[in-house]
Amino acid sequence: MNKPDSIRDASHDHSQCIHTALADADRICHKAGARLTVLRRQVLELIWQSHAPLGAYALMEMLEQNSERKRVAPPTVYRALDFLLEQGLVHKVHSLNAYVGCTHPKRIHTDALFICLTCGVTEEVPSNTIQQAINLSASQQHFTVANKVLEITGYCSDCRTRAK
Repeated sequence: MNKPDSIRDASHDHSQCIHTALADADRICHKAGARLTVLRRQVLELIWQSHAPLGAYALMEMLEQNSERKRVAPPTVYRALDFLLEQGLVHKVHSLNAYVGCTHPKRIHTDALFICLTCGVTEEVPSNTIQQAINLSASQQHFTVANKVLEITGYCSDCRTRAK
């Protein structure tokens, strides 16, 4: 996926970002023999409409507003999110109990999620050095890492500038 260095770059085309994410999802699901149902696709598209993490209940409300569905039950949204996680199309932001689109689906991740505490924008940033340190420490403890989630909260440059 072509992605600028930052989602805040002037060159960032958000509509292209969404289009690319959905095309990647179609390709990945087709290759895996997995069904990207209408609902799963809608959830993924809603997640990609913003680079800020969205919780399941916010997604549920958005689905009800944006579709002909009268009511979307929480388990239905959670099942769609579980599918998107399994396919590597989204990340769960554990500290917020929310989800954000994955900029590099199906790649082995050595990334950190940088989360702005003011605007909520979340960026996936390579963190190879940190991940290597985690692997070394785990190896020294004879520990097998099953999952690595690195979430870093702080303030993006735009919000810091606005605060001054």
